[in-house]
Amino acid sequence: MVCHQKDQARGEEAGMMISEVRNIFTIVEMEARRLRHDYTDIIVRSLQPILWLLVFGNVFSRYRVIPTGGYTYMQFVAPGILAQSVLFIAIFFGIMLVWDRDSGNLSKILVAPVSRFSIIMGKCLSAGVRAIAQAVVVLVLILIIGVPLTTNPIYYLLVIPVVVLIAAVSAGISILFASLFRTRERVMGIGQLLTMPLFFTSNALYPIEMMPDWLRYIAWGNPLTYGVDILRALMLTGDFSHILVDLGVLLGYLIVLTSVCSILLKRIME
Repeated sequence: MVCHQKDQARGEEAGMMISEVRNIFTIVEMEARRLRHDYTDIIVRSLQPILWLLVFGNVFSRYRVIPTGGYTYMQFVAPGILAQSVLFIAIFFGIMLVWDRDSGNLSKILVAPVSRFSIIMGKCLSAGVRAIAQAVVVLVLILIIGVPLTTNPIYYLLVIPVVVLIAAVSAGISILFASLFRTRERVMGIGQLLTMPLFFTSNALYPIEMMPDWLRYIAWGNPLTYGVDILRALMLTGDFSHILVDLGVLLGYLIVLTSVCSILLKRIME
């Protein structure tokens, strides 16, 4: 009898987990539909990272002022520019949550039998769907301009989940501020305020070893640093010695941000 009750409880827990996963992917699918009506935005947003690559890459490659471990600066900075494009598109994703509130869609989701954790996780992963399209465009443009990167197609496929993870963490930061400030204008302002500090205090443009001590501590706490580290390993160096730490930090950020945003979600409706 006791064993039967334990098996029944385990079955219910497994059923709940499957239901939550299904709910998360339902929200992701809902958000992905919007991408079909907004594909031109991806092309436009792809121009900025390529300009960064062409301007910064060519200037610093010419003068060789940054040690890049035997690689050209164009090679070194390409994964950082890819991460930048993902950050820039995901850091404003909290505006979508405010828009959903204003349009009434969020109220409909909240009354559905879906946990708030699943709602937030679904929203965060939705940013990854948009980021995949952005990353593909940027990667193609990087290869078109002739930056020599890895020739292993498997590594390029592995870039996709990393892009999704970077975008999900960035979206979680944006949703956190959307839950606190609750207006599109404020969320837009916070997004603009955060993008450059997150970008410049990471290892996207230069190695952490070049930074002063106080900036290194900030870089180590910056989630973009760990995303760039994985992308650089996949796209350039093949050094995966830190990948478990990098993935652990990014997943930790995602879980913590999702949990906190789940608690604060009701604030956005006030």
